[in-house]
Amino acid sequence: MARLPVGIRFIVSFSRDQWYRAFIFILTFLLYASFHLSRKPISIVKGELHRYCAAVNEGEVEFNSQNQKAGDVPPHQRPDNETDCGWAPFDRDNYQQLLGALDYSFLCAYAIGMYLSGIIGERLPIRYYLTFGMLASGAFTALFGLGYFYNIHSFGFYVVTQIVNGLVQTTGWPSVVTCLSNWFGKGRRGLIMGVWNSHTSVGNILGSLIAGYWVSTCWGLSFVVPGAIVAAMGIVCFLFLIEHPRDIACSSTLTAHSKGYENGMHRLRLQKHVLMEKNKPLDPEMQCLLLSDGKHSAHQNHTIVLPADAGSGVAAISFTGALKIPGVIEFSLCLLFAKLVSYTFLFWLPLYITNVDHLDAQKAGELSTLFDVGGIFGGILAGVISDRLEKRASTCGLMLLLAAPTLYIFSTISKMGLEATIAMLLLSGALVSGPYALITTAVSADLGTHKSLKGNSHALATVTAIIDGTGSVGAALGPLLAGLLSPSGWNNVFYMLMFADACALLFLIRLIHKELSCPRSAMGNQV
Repeated sequence: MARLPVGIRFIVSFSRDQWYRAFIFILTFLLYASFHLSRKPISIVKGELHRYCAAVNEGEVEFNSQNQKAGDVPPHQRPDNETDCGWAPFDRDNYQQLLGALDYSFLCAYAIGMYLSGIIGERLPIRYYLTFGMLASGAFTALFGLGYFYNIHSFGFYVVTQIVNGLVQTTGWPSVVTCLSNWFGKGRRGLIMGVWNSHTSVGNILGSLIAGYWVSTCWGLSFVVPGAIVAAMGIVCFLFLIEHPRDIACSSTLTAHSKGYENGMHRLRLQKHVLMEKNKPLDPEMQCLLLSDGKHSAHQNHTIVLPADAGSGVAAISFTGALKIPGVIEFSLCLLFAKLVSYTFLFWLPLYITNVDHLDAQKAGELSTLFDVGGIFGGILAGVISDRLEKRASTCGLMLLLAAPTLYIFSTISKMGLEATIAMLLLSGALVSGPYALITTAVSADLGTHKSLKGNSHALATVTAIIDGTGSVGAALGPLLAGLLSPSGWNNVFYMLMFADACALLFLIRLIHKELSCPRSAMGNQV
């Protein structure tokens, strides 16, 4: 018998469950990367919506005079609502406040909608819910760009478009986190979700490059093309997304289960498993979070009884029930300030680079992607460290502690030249994005599958939405404050970011203390 080719041997070396799990990992990665891809254009186009009049006039006066002497017609006729200072209504002196209002409109709607999205998402099929959100998001992202082609200069048009887009984009995060957590168990969750969460940075990088390609020639396409990509991925989601491994008789953890778990007897085995769990020690991370004092056990003080089993008829958890899960409030408030810092960079970094390094909008957008490259490494590093130390809060605290002085150094030496800016973009991206990535993925999944929930997996989307929704309040405030503070100097913006990092660290102090007070040797291994 002939020996199988190397490629075929590689394929058959993995089980059916592993191939499906890898497929869901890649699919959800691409789905949410497309969401972030559609959020990035507004930050790239800001430099084109309002340009420095002096720089534009100096470059165009000589060009136009030469054309007039030669009797030529200018190759590009400026639209009626575009002035030498940019695109009306953003050509005014208060352009920074107007641009900040666009960011605030999107992010405020996103924050409010996120609290409702998790509750709705628990009660609807994820595939339909996510598909609707992606199609609607693609439509409203493209609608913003159509303002260029139809010469729309109404500020209200752009604000309303941002608000609706912010609302429909809330369908994304709870859906993809819930789906991924259904497919992956808790083992190595920090590493797996740290790698997976790089979709944020990958989406930002692709969004910057796509938007930057057209920003100087036809900025409307900087929105239309990303909008079309998101809508196309929504169709892919409808055709291929598998919400839960039980839908195709796969196991839900990285370790294989017996066939009896997959047939009609699995409920009896689950009941037996739950009884056995009562006699097992808690995993180290949850043990530390559950201990409200040093005297009482976690099961005595923090048990949330839900009238449901682990089958398909599980009742969704209430909003107040999710808040009672130990650690949800602290991590939510921490994320509020951590996301404030991250989204301020997301929406204002290209304009800052344009002002400080005197680059055009396209080059500034390309350079800003280095912050997201650093974010990829920061998210993975945070996941690896938290898995190894078995301390999520302590890992976040350490990175937040290092991020504040790094931001001060960034504000100081980024004015010294392009090389210094590149180095600080990579370092700042890693330290700022690390805690944000860890909280929104591994920590949210841990708390959403908390032992006090008695196996109710239907709490995950609600918990994820609460944590990310609270963080999105900070995401809305950050760009708004940046727009208000930047006219008085960029140093004030960085002082605001450093203060936010300190506040984020402050809300984790209690959890860090409990983690450090639990000896690792006494905690056992994670489940």
